[in-house]
Amino acid sequence: MDNQQDDIRALLKDSGESTLERAIAKAKEVVDRLENITLNIAVTGETGAGKSSFVNAIRGLQEPDEGAAPTGVTETTMEPTMYPHPNMPNVKIWDLPGIGSPTFKAQTYMNDVNYQNYDFFIIVSASRFKEDDMMLANEIKKEKKNFYFVRTKTDFDVANEKRKGVTEEETLQKIRKDCVDNLRTLGFPPVFLITSHNLEKFDFQTLVKTLERDLPEYKRDALVMSLPVNSKETLETKCITFMGLIWVVALISYFIPSLFTEHDVVVYFLTKWYYSFGLDDEKVQKLSDRVNKPILRKVKESALVRVIAEESLPTTEGVAKPGVAGVMEALCSLVPAAANTASYGVLENKAVLLQEGLKELYSVAKMVIEMAELK
Repeated sequence: MDNQQDDIRALLKDSGESTLERAIAKAKEVVDRLENITLNIAVTGETGAGKSSFVNAIRGLQEPDEGAAPTGVTETTMEPTMYPHPNMPNVKIWDLPGIGSPTFKAQTYMNDVNYQNYDFFIIVSASRFKEDDMMLANEIKKEKKNFYFVRTKTDFDVANEKRKGVTEEETLQKIRKDCVDNLRTLGFPPVFLITSHNLEKFDFQTLVKTLERDLPEYKRDALVMSLPVNSKETLETKCITFMGLIWVVALISYFIPSLFTEHDVVVYFLTKWYYSFGLDDEKVQKLSDRVNKPILRKVKESALVRVIAEESLPTTEGVAKPGVAGVMEALCSLVPAAANTASYGVLENKAVLLQEGLKELYSVAKMVIEMAELK
């Protein structure tokens, strides 16, 4: 009994609440937010700027993949089209028609695409930002929505200039100056240079940091969970976010497990983190093929990763439902003090098993990053 009181005090401290009742209520509120709050991201810009490629990239997909947005040199998006995140159905990326197209004029664009539906706008260009882009930014600003200028296809410019003897740094400086100078009437907003073919290059991480800073907390967690893991920095951000949820999951699992009628709460969240870390077979195999290294084979050396992969089944909600027994056995093997599944019912062990499970998934994801030589 004394041990449980110590466990409760530790979880109360993490929750920032003074009583167990308040902590449980807060935990339920956090879970409701994680499961139900939607994040709607609008991607717009001039026809042919690479909007659809960007939509695919931030969802961790390529055009041949199932559910990917079609891409092409002509306008492929004729109306606002929503693409759900493959593993985070409450994160929705909207591919909007190109501004200035025959159907969508700049003057009426905001109303035509139902601007009020989106949390923020990404304005994409493959060259310099045009008058229509600036007009759109001003309209977005009037509606008190955030917008961000993203210059795509930067890798092509760098490669072309390199053949002329121009360094990458010089090319990036030139592109950035040209974009910023062109947007001076908007007060020199930041421009993020990216390539959708390789998000770990150039300014994608800076864009992510900016979005995290600008979003309210209840939207920020959804963004962090949905981001593809393409750098150590993204991995660290995810791990810190998930570690901050340990007290939430432990309290829900122990005191109100009925909140998840079809799932074991601990296993459910570990599985969500597994997918958020990009450890599912499909993502790891693609990375293995890309860098020509046996990353998937190394990943499967983790019993926890292996059992989640083997026992997970797709559901209509887009979240896998793994077998509880196998996952719990793998978890208990990580924690000598919880060497049998019967002890799983103890409050302390719920938090410990969550922590150790998260550490294991993080260590495997970190190994993936290092094998792929991502920075």
